[in-house]
Amino acid sequence: MTSMNAHAEQLASVATLAPIFKASGDPMRLEILRVLRRDTFGVLELSQLFDMRQSGMSHHLKVLHKAGLLEPQREGNAIFYRRPLHLDSDKPTDQIIRQIFETVDQVALPPHLQEKIDAIRTQRADQSQAFFARHAEQFREQQELIASFELYAKPVAKLLRQRSTKQNWQTALEIGPGEGAFLKVMSELAAHVVALDNSKDMLAKATRTCIDEHLHNVDLIEGVTDTLLGRGDAFDLVVANMVLHHVPSPADIFLDAAALMNSGGCLVISELCSHDQDWAKQNCGDLWLGFEPEELTAWGADAGLTAGEQLFIGLRNGFQIQVREFWKASSLA
Repeated sequence: MTSMNAHAEQLASVATLAPIFKASGDPMRLEILRVLRRDTFGVLELSQLFDMRQSGMSHHLKVLHKAGLLEPQREGNAIFYRRPLHLDSDKPTDQIIRQIFETVDQVALPPHLQEKIDAIRTQRADQSQAFFARHAEQFREQQELIASFELYAKPVAKLLRQRSTKQNWQTALEIGPGEGAFLKVMSELAAHVVALDNSKDMLAKATRTCIDEHLHNVDLIEGVTDTLLGRGDAFDLVVANMVLHHVPSPADIFLDAAALMNSGGCLVISELCSHDQDWAKQNCGDLWLGFEPEELTAWGADAGLTAGEQLFIGLRNGFQIQVREFWKASSLA
C-alpha cells in the first residue's frame, strides 16, 4: 500500500510539471519570459514588442500564467505581467520554473527587441517628464496628497545618520531630488553630493534650495543614471526618495546604482508599497502604483546588492511607505 501511495504521489508530481514544460515549449513564450526578466509590461506593450495581435498575446500570457511562469499585476485599470515574486526552493514546480528563467536569461536579447523595449521606456519617461513640466509649481502639493515629505524624510535621515557613525561617506548621490528638500541632509553626510534629475524645472527649484540653505558641496546635474555612468562617477552612498514609482524601469535603478557605487557602498530607498489608488497616476504623475517589498529585494539581489534594514510606515490615507537599505559587498570581504 505504501509503494502504491508513493507511486501515486510521483504521478501527481509529474502531472504538475507537464503544464510548465508545455507552456515553455513555445519559442514566442520563451521570448516573452526573457523580456520580463526585470521589466513589467502590459498586454498592449507586449503586443507592440512582438508585432502581434492583442488576442494572440493574451493567449500566450494566459498559458504562461496558468503554468505559474507569470503573474498578473494590476496597475489601476490596466493589467501588467511579471515573473512570479515567490518561488519556493523546496517545491519541484518552482525549482523547474527557476531553472527555466536561469536558462533563458543566459541568451541575450536581439538588438531589434532591445530597441523596442528602450522605445517603450522612453515613452514612459516622456510621460513622467511631461507631467513634472506641467505641474512643477504644484509638485510638493501633489506629492503630499499621498505622503508629506517629513513622513519619509525623517526615518531615512535617521537611518543614514546612524550608519554615518561607522561609514566614511566621501561622495553621495541623490537620484530625483525634486525640490531639493533632502539635500541638506545629504550635504551633512558626505563631502561631495551630486543631485541628479531629468527635469529642468525641478532642478531649478533644487538650485534655489541649495542657494537658500548655503549648500556649497552639492552639484546639480540634469540627466539620468546613464549620464553619470558615462562620466565614470562613483559614490559611497546613493539615495532615492519616492522615485521608483516615477521611473520607466524601476529595476534598472538598482542595476545602475550598483554600477555607480564603490565597494561597500550603500543604497537607501524610500518608496510606496503596492496600492490600488489609481488617482495617483492622474494627480501625481505616478507610472506605478507602488511595489511589493519582495520586488525591491529581488531587484537588489539581481544587481548584486544585499538587503539590510527595512522599515514600514503606515499612513492614515491607506498608503504605506517602505524604507529599504541595500549594500554592495566590499572588495576586501
